[in-house]
Amino acid sequence: MSATGEVTDRKGRGRRIILWRHGQTSWNVERRFQGTTDVELTEAGLEQARRAARLLASLRPDAIVSSDLQRAVHTAAELASLTGLDVTRDESLRETYAGVWQGLTHEEIIARYGEEYAAWKRGEAVRRGGGELETEVADRSAPVVLRHAEKLPEDGTLVVVSHGGTIRTTIGRLLGLEARHWESLGGLSNCCWSVLGEGARGWRLLEHNAGTLPEPVLGDDD
Repeated sequence: MSATGEVTDRKGRGRRIILWRHGQTSWNVERRFQGTTDVELTEAGLEQARRAARLLASLRPDAIVSSDLQRAVHTAAELASLTGLDVTRDESLRETYAGVWQGLTHEEIIARYGEEYAAWKRGEAVRRGGGELETEVADRSAPVVLRHAEKLPEDGTLVVVSHGGTIRTTIGRLLGLEARHWESLGGLSNCCWSVLGEGARGWRLLEHNAGTLPEPVLGDDD
């Protein structure tokens, strides 16, 4: 299916992984770095989740796995209600822990930790706010995604509901990209998704930042 909702034939296509970012939170709007802080969806975020879930349900997913943070859990619940699937929660799919950066706006981070912020944007290995390295996030998230993907039927579809930074690092790891190139993937807008397809030589990026409408990227990893 394309982002417009057109369903394509599943037969013989291989497995698919849909990595779906959660809906909007108040901290997204305020451009506050959330990290592992458990911030709720806004009403707009819930509506984003409902709208996106209608499209994703038409892909007939076989399984849903989600971060255990409530912004992801509540997003996943909208798809579960349409498909009848259970949602498996896994804390390994949480957003990057960012230490003292969490709760600060991007402007505040730049003002207080400008050199660290600039190094991160250059693709250097940085423990943002004293938290996790991006490679450490991939170390915990990518194996979970692969483990659930391996359980799929031959042409099955897995939906992973997670966070912008975690999705970026997971895609980078599954594509075999060097960590310094992960930033080139670009961010995901709230409630948009990327699609990986199983190919003869590994996973391939089929769609990136697909969704219902063009939206600005708001949040931790834009």
